[in-house]
Amino acid sequence: MSARGASGATGLAGPAGLGAGRYIAVDERPAATVTSVHELTTADGATVRGVLATVPGARTVVCLMHPRQDVTHHALVPQLLAAGAAVWTQHTRSVNNDLTLVHEQALLDAAAGMVFLREQGYSSIVPLGHSGGGTFFAFYLEQAGLAGTDRIATTPGGRPTALADATMPTVDGVVFLAPHPGQGRLLLGCIDPSVADETDPLAAVPDLDAFDPRNGFAEPPTSSSYSVEFLERYRAAQIARVARLDAQAREHVARTAEARAAHKRTGAAADRRRALAPRILTVFRTDADPRTVDLSLDPSDRPYGSLFGARPDLINYGQVGFGRLTTPEAWLSTWSGLSSNADFVRCAPGVTVPALFVELTGDQAAFPSDSHRMVSALGSTDLTHESVRGTHFGGAIAPGEPTGNALAAERIAAWLGERHELAPPV
Repeated sequence: MSARGASGATGLAGPAGLGAGRYIAVDERPAATVTSVHELTTADGATVRGVLATVPGARTVVCLMHPRQDVTHHALVPQLLAAGAAVWTQHTRSVNNDLTLVHEQALLDAAAGMVFLREQGYSSIVPLGHSGGGTFFAFYLEQAGLAGTDRIATTPGGRPTALADATMPTVDGVVFLAPHPGQGRLLLGCIDPSVADETDPLAAVPDLDAFDPRNGFAEPPTSSSYSVEFLERYRAAQIARVARLDAQAREHVARTAEARAAHKRTGAAADRRRALAPRILTVFRTDADPRTVDLSLDPSDRPYGSLFGARPDLINYGQVGFGRLTTPEAWLSTWSGLSSNADFVRCAPGVTVPALFVELTGDQAAFPSDSHRMVSALGSTDLTHESVRGTHFGGAIAPGEPTGNALAAERIAAWLGERHELAPPV
């Protein structure tokens, strides 16, 4: 996974533009590392790919996945190998293109990986979920711990999940690294409620505009200051906007279902075309969490700005952001904070294996209050909660400091060594 450094991005053009500092250097993998690529078939017939990196004598395998991103070169892979664990990094079928990402479907991808790893004979399988991978694995473990008939039968969009008949192996522990509350809950916190027209990227309700000085916004990088009254109205309006988008998505889903049913009755090509015609939601302005510009809210070590850069007031109007283009089904399953099942706090009671939760104190996606709710909801009786200095993707908070990834790797290696068999250093 890429990492945004302490300098961050400014959201402006030029060398310090959007994405500057997002990638950080990683260590070399141990020379004895053996790497192999594997294609797997899921329970519903999809093909997914994973990479297994191992060192001599490794009996514990750490599994990294993210529902949307390629984690093959995650910064922790070299450190985990050096600590004596094998590392499995796997794609979902929606990697780097989340237009159609349905979380219930992605669980089948994770299950195929877990089946493969069990077949390799490892004594311990330990998922490591970073960022959105944290909620993804919490969702997997919740569903894997249920009898097939008790698993979620249909997606929020109404389609069968195939989870009941899927083999979903359990695991031997889990690590959550800087997990955010879930894609939908994350978006619920940063979606701009001032959007006055879902077809116009500039239409705004002034009284709900977090980037209007009349509401408390200050010129960056000065921290803004919002009143309690404004924030209450703002948060309520965010929920209302997501509810409107949910209604729009459900209307599209219903029309598609009706067309499918008509085609089943008639066999007419016209009905089939209606069923196939794509409905794409364009969601404007999704980088507007007041906490990114008012550092007095949910205070932490985080720098000014969002995951996307140091100027949310500009980035919010650009092409980059969460959930910007999505199908109705993907919106309901992944991006709706009101409809998605992939909600960390909802899933957490079903996580009962030994768990390590590593919070990064400069996180700009999971804030301290979020982390507290997530940790409190976990069902694990063997639960360790650690905090290390670092930004969300594992960068250093200040120049000259160790990276968050380096500090987290030390804690994770120690926790693994106390509970699982690790190979001797190579």
